[in-house]
Amino acid sequence: MQVKRKMIFLVRTFHGLITLLFLSCIFCIYYFAITNKTSPLAYIAVALIVIEGIVVTLNGGNCPLGVVHSKFGDDKAFFELFLPKRQAKMAVPFLGLVAFLGILLLLF
Repeated sequence: MQVKRKMIFLVRTFHGLITLLFLSCIFCIYYFAITNKTSPLAYIAVALIVIEGIVVTLNGGNCPLGVVHSKFGDDKAFFELFLPKRQAKMAVPFLGLVAFLGILLLLF
């Protein structure tokens, strides 16, 4: 049982770091859009968000790391750690929309 709890902790920590990466990408996109600057960092951020969007879309709109959580016996989706279940289910689509709008803003 102790090993299972440690694995769940590690999976959640890894998922948290990945989430921070993508939230940083969204922030970066808005920063460059609002300041009307360009940088290789903006292109990297957009590429990472687009790749993540494709992976999430291919996974039926769900975060692909949910499978990893289940594999180790974690019964909570990542965003359910912070939000009620209904809002947690909407977190990935909402963040996708926010990212998409940021990319549009960056393009114009």
